Amino acid sequence: MTKADIVNEISKSTGVEKAQVQQIVEAFMESVKASMVAKNNVYLRGFGSFIIKKRAQKVARKKKKNTTITIPAHNIPAFKPAKSFAAKVKSAK
Repeated sequence: MTKADIVNEISKSTGVEKAQVQQIVEAFMESVKASMVAKNNVYLRGFGSFIIKKRAQKVARKKKKNTTITIPAHNIPAFKPAKSFAAKVKSAK
């Protein structure tokens, strides 16, 4: 499902114009991004959490050159679904 599909579904179910729904979806996504850039997690009860995972520094290898490189510690965004949401997906066939 794409962002356009989400906008269409919300527009059909609520009767709100697609342009307004598009603005709302964009504003929601920008709000989540801004919060995560500010190193804040986003919690949506019953849906899930957008969290920041911390990756430790590690040593990796370049196979072609047979050398080692150091990958610095960094943060990455991640999504953790709520237990009820994950259970629904598991039980769906």
